[in-house]
Amino acid sequence: MTEQLENSYDVVVVGGGAAGLNGALMLGRVRRSVVVIDAGAPRNAPAAGVHGLLAHDGTPPAELLERGRQEVRRYGGHVVRGEVGAVARDDDGDGGGGFTVTLTDGRTVSARRLLVTTGLVDELPDVPGLRDRWGRDVMHCPYCHGWEARDRAIGVLAGGPMSVHQALLFRQLSADVTFFSHTAAPPAGEAAEQLAARGIRVVEGEVTALEIAGDRLTGVRLSDGTVVGRQVLVVSSRMVARTGFLEGIGLRPAQHPSGAGEHIPSDATGRTDVPGVWVAGNVTDLSAQVGASAAAGALAGAHINADLIAEETRQAVAAHRDSLPAGSAARV
Repeated sequence: MTEQLENSYDVVVVGGGAAGLNGALMLGRVRRSVVVIDAGAPRNAPAAGVHGLLAHDGTPPAELLERGRQEVRRYGGHVVRGEVGAVARDDDGDGGGGFTVTLTDGRTVSARRLLVTTGLVDELPDVPGLRDRWGRDVMHCPYCHGWEARDRAIGVLAGGPMSVHQALLFRQLSADVTFFSHTAAPPAGEAAEQLAARGIRVVEGEVTALEIAGDRLTGVRLSDGTVVGRQVLVVSSRMVARTGFLEGIGLRPAQHPSGAGEHIPSDATGRTDVPGVWVAGNVTDLSAQVGASAAAGALAGAHINADLIAEETRQAVAAHRDSLPAGSAARV
């Protein structure tokens, strides 16, 4: 079931993952009109289950999201399938006003506030076959997939500033971890000492292909033809926020302090530098798992409601003053 998109809402939530749905849930429960515009392409779609989420560990991502949609609808919120192409401010003359959200199919909707929860894109190393295995036996996070990789032959493909750290994390899960320097220089200094101390073998040479048998990873092939047997390959993706549609209101991603990609900066509540726009989840916090993203969406939703209440109260006070007789002591 997908609702018809109405003309205007208090809040338009762009992105239908855990952050967006939990933000919409909070807003619906305080009787705000809210719509979630869901492009239907969650980052964790390839994963068999969500992990590290209390009482929901192992739940398939699609099942968790469908429960969330039902809960949003229970409180009068709408969930609409579509992709946002652009956002423009409806200027009221002093930089305020709401927003016009335009979908790629031409539909438009007005919003007093925006909550952006579009997540990120994982840019993977250029190795044939890597994308096809992503979220299965090609992974990046020990907290998302580590238990499933335990005691297996794990390879770590160098590709970012966190690669050595990844190798040390996955060493907690298996005694058989190999670090592939790939196109980077082999680890040196303290990093090399750490890997050696933990029994992590370093293999030099570019990884050019994955070896697959029976729909399972069996090894990685180097440029010289050598095949190193592995059952799991850990990579560092470059994580880039999906926010091109926000350029029209001057909101652009910035380099994340970790060096791992690009995000939309915000304060602790999700408020951005653009008035009226909040963000939550991986679009601002590149490392957030489902639970953290959902919590951030709830917090942003509460602060958006508080911001709307402050605006409505200012308007009510102004109207109240205007209704009083001229010269009344209550008029300021």
